Amino acid sequence: MPSDRKMNSTAACMAFMLEGCEMKKVRSNSRMYNRYFLLDPDLRWLRWEPSKKDSEKAKLEIKSIKEVRLGKKTPVLRSNGLSDQFPDECAFSIIYGDNYESLDLVASTADVVSTWVMGLRYLVSYGRHTVGVVEPSQSSVRTSWIGSVFELADIERQGHIDLFRATQIIKGLNPGMRESRIELKFKELQKAKDCYGEGIDLDTFVEVYCELCTRPEIFFLLVQFSSNKEYLDSKDLMLFVEVEQGVEGVTEEMCREIVHKYEPSAEGRDRGYLSIDGFTHYLLSSECHIFDPQHKRVCQDMTQPLSHYYINSSHNASLLEDHYWGSSDISSYVRALRMGCRSLEVVVWDGPDCEPVVYVGSSVASQLAFSKVLDVINQYAFESSEYPLILCLVTHCSVPQQRVMAQHMKKILGDKLHTEHPSLDEHYLPSPEKLKGKILLKGKRLPPDTQDSEGEVTDEEEGLEMSRRMVSMDEKDQLNGIGYKRLRLCKELSDLVTLCKSVQFRDFESSKREQKYWEICSFNEVDANRFANEFPEDFVCYNKRFLSRVFPTPMRIDASNMNPQDFWKCGCQIVAMNYQTPGLMMDLNLGWFRQNGNCGYVLRPAIMREEVSYFSANARDSLPGVSAQLLHIKVISGQNLPKPRGSAAKGDVVEPYIYVEIHGIPADCAEQRTKTVSQNGDNPIFDESFEFQINLPELAVLRFVVLDDDYIGDEFIGQYTIPFECLQPGYRHVPLQSLTGEFLPNTTLFVHVAITNRRGGGKAHKRGLSVRKGRKAREYTSTKTTGIKVVDELFRASTQPLREATDLRENVQNAMVSFKELCGLTPAANMKQCILTVSSWLLNSERSLRVTVDLSEAYPTMEAQGPVPELLRKVLTAYDTMIQTSRTLIESADSVYCKLTQAQRAVRTLLSCRKTNRKEEVDVVLVKGWVINGHAC
Repeated sequence: MPSDRKMNSTAACMAFMLEGCEMKKVRSNSRMYNRYFLLDPDLRWLRWEPSKKDSEKAKLEIKSIKEVRLGKKTPVLRSNGLSDQFPDECAFSIIYGDNYESLDLVASTADVVSTWVMGLRYLVSYGRHTVGVVEPSQSSVRTSWIGSVFELADIERQGHIDLFRATQIIKGLNPGMRESRIELKFKELQKAKDCYGEGIDLDTFVEVYCELCTRPEIFFLLVQFSSNKEYLDSKDLMLFVEVEQGVEGVTEEMCREIVHKYEPSAEGRDRGYLSIDGFTHYLLSSECHIFDPQHKRVCQDMTQPLSHYYINSSHNASLLEDHYWGSSDISSYVRALRMGCRSLEVVVWDGPDCEPVVYVGSSVASQLAFSKVLDVINQYAFESSEYPLILCLVTHCSVPQQRVMAQHMKKILGDKLHTEHPSLDEHYLPSPEKLKGKILLKGKRLPPDTQDSEGEVTDEEEGLEMSRRMVSMDEKDQLNGIGYKRLRLCKELSDLVTLCKSVQFRDFESSKREQKYWEICSFNEVDANRFANEFPEDFVCYNKRFLSRVFPTPMRIDASNMNPQDFWKCGCQIVAMNYQTPGLMMDLNLGWFRQNGNCGYVLRPAIMREEVSYFSANARDSLPGVSAQLLHIKVISGQNLPKPRGSAAKGDVVEPYIYVEIHGIPADCAEQRTKTVSQNGDNPIFDESFEFQINLPELAVLRFVVLDDDYIGDEFIGQYTIPFECLQPGYRHVPLQSLTGEFLPNTTLFVHVAITNRRGGGKAHKRGLSVRKGRKAREYTSTKTTGIKVVDELFRASTQPLREATDLRENVQNAMVSFKELCGLTPAANMKQCILTVSSWLLNSERSLRVTVDLSEAYPTMEAQGPVPELLRKVLTAYDTMIQTSRTLIESADSVYCKLTQAQRAVRTLLSCRKTNRKEEVDVVLVKGWVINGHAC
């Protein structure tokens, strides 16, 4: 297909099909043959040549077509010999005849497939009367509206307007479009009509608008759902929103509101029609954003202990750049707080006139008065979030100036400062809900029995700022090889530290015995990485009860950022980031904390919170008790992609490609990329599908990165990062952000998202859900012998209900996949799409076929009344199997769940022995990895 040819109307599709093109015809023996396919001029027959058949046999009557399927959705195309030879986007199938036979075809590009599928579906729905539609003189709701826009611009009623005004009108209707592109298109058409340099008449204006402002991928989508192929009425739109977008409780009234809101033409609004322009506006609106709007507000349980949340944290918040050359600026605190930061580091030094000052590293010249910093924090602390703010005080002041610090904090922060001391009767920190509107101080604290006005505490080195203190090692004590200094601390400042007392970390066993729930340890990035690799299970268990803060290594003098996912997977709540440094790591941090109303707190996964659970941060496979998911992403197109900032190569040409990345636990980390689009790069069509297995959805993050392919070096165009839990299914637009986090105006990606449950354990297969597992291939939860008789007997008794639970789930999922595949749909399809497909077969059949659905019983049946084609009979059998396996699961689930709950209680009883028998506790810890929480089974 010529690269400049744009299929933006059914007329264009018909013209292409009448001209014909070469495609591969796939036979049932998996062999492929090149054939030239074209549509007869009378629009009644599809023909192909050359062929050994008589010319009268190498054809297919349009009225015999039952369905046109996009992708590999027939047994022939799904066969093992062909599945990897061509992409899904380049295949389609024509289902025809009373026996539902298939003509399976493979095209050279996805554009060719889209054109044939769109055109054939149109012909199947409307037959030969489409000849009238092909005529360019045919008026429509859209052309009438464009004409009215032109008339408003033609104030003097001359029948034409000047080029500049015409360009501005089209740009106003499509804000992201470049003026140079619009002008060029007008000039091309004028030259073709031998009227170059004259005013723009109505026909030229309409033609340019339709060519530039019709997105073929959206027009193709409209044709699929439209009952008349020209626009969507309220019933068509209801079908699209409910079935494809996954919105529940959709009514015709809701759809009429959508039409009224997004349809540009008055005629369309009056009649309740959504034209291609209105449909495009709707898909670009916030309602079709990839980010689930429910997560734009606080939507998680905020009554859990503070240690059960990830906390948005800033390191060296006062810096504008790196540690050596960066200057301190008070606006950096404002920016961090407005971005949802809930943990700020404040490094305080002795200042002139007994007034403490704040600065970091070498930025002595740009000192900030401590009182001014407190004023800003007091003003902006709860502007973006009402949940507690943790101030990490790093104090290098003398005792007199410490007293001044304490006085400033009491005076400026007032009631916001949390001063209530922790209760000895509690075992966990209070919840964010309970601490709303409070500022907590993290810092050193004198022993509770201190009577003097000051005392000594240890001051472990944290961050580059500590290196400023010129103290020889003989002045320091040693603790586990880590140097720390003795520091004088005044009691007045010490008493302000309540729930976040800083203590030195020794080891996990010592912390389990001695650490209090209100004590917090800080870990250098290097040490935290070592613990994550050597003691992943212990680190996760430690963070169930205690807060931990991870800060960047002092070697990061350029203020670069560590990967927060490396520590989130261990349960570390406070991972301090250099907010002044943009890039991948900051994208992950900011994207992650969007998911709970950007309040700065995100509830950790259940498997990392529950007392009786097992999780290793380095898991490289599916997790016990966690339902893995399959994420299907189709990258369809990009809109208004700008030239990379500062780039001078290739003029205005952009040659984009996209990386789709998954960040999470090691088992989930993956990336795939699209091809490079070298023509029409600012509005590229990709049409590529990817599949990712997500083993821990609660910790996974999806990131789109758009790059400009350049022989000198690929350059960054834009990115968007979104937590897996915030994805909306269906056709969605992805707004792109610049390197520094600003949203690029009118710059988006158009994608399709589907999420399905993965069947069975182990790694994802190449064909994903289409690969069904029999009992022999299933992976069941197993237990290892511990040598402790009572434990082994307990676990052995639980093996059978675990196998039953697995079989019940697998049987239902297998049956559902079989039903979907027989309906000609992907495993990512939903049941509504399946039922609609079957009903369309019945409606389009030439024979009188009747199928009844009985909804009077709890389990609906679907039965044929009279003889039906073989394929339909298989579909009805698959439906019955799906219903029966679902019924078995529903009716058996309680008893299996009861058995597993009993096993869980027995394990809890066994664990309770640790209070009296330390040896038995160690034995239980050895096998604790088997324990599965009731809800997860």
